[in-house]
Amino acid sequence: MRVRAALASAVAAAAVLLMLVGGGECAMYKVGDLDAWGIPPASKPDVYVRWPKSIHFALSDSIWFLYPPSQDSVLQVTARAFAACDLANPVLKLADGNSVFNLTTPGRVYYTSGAPGHCHKGQKLTIDVPMANGTHVPPSADDLAAIAHAAADEPPAEADGPAGALSDSAPSDAHHSPSSALRAVAGAGSVLAAAAVSFALLV
Repeated sequence: MRVRAALASAVAAAAVLLMLVGGGECAMYKVGDLDAWGIPPASKPDVYVRWPKSIHFALSDSIWFLYPPSQDSVLQVTARAFAACDLANPVLKLADGNSVFNLTTPGRVYYTSGAPGHCHKGQKLTIDVPMANGTHVPPSADDLAAIAHAAADEPPAEADGPAGALSDSAPSDAHHSPSSALRAVAGAGSVLAAAAVSFALLV
């Protein structure tokens, strides 16, 4: 137990050191601010619709999906596949339970669960990645179709959510809001930090 805790601390320290050396501005965000990537809970049926709207993503940020690898996975898919919940030919599939996607290309990116039936139950996510100057790429025809389809499937929002509930309004002015799990972690250090947190959870 002590050895595991010491190793987790060492990995976290290495992540901080890399952050300081790299001096980058990129951040890692734990998807949905939930305990794990999964079917939206009844208390937050639209969590994956509302969560991205609460964050100002920047080019080179990362998003982190945490889940039991024996039960789920993450697929990056096209706009058309996202709208149809088509899991057959993903752009990329990660199934290690501790999946990090780097947002390195401007435009809208689409993610969904690889578990059968989960996408149709709302376990899918879109993120608009801005260009380096902060402006967004105009949506393509496929993007617009996916947006319209997602809006039709979106569950009704809570009338009066609890304090701290995500808002449908535009993100706050701060790029790195304190609500998500990991913030202001640069480059390779972000991956090490995620590993440290996951390792610590096993202790």
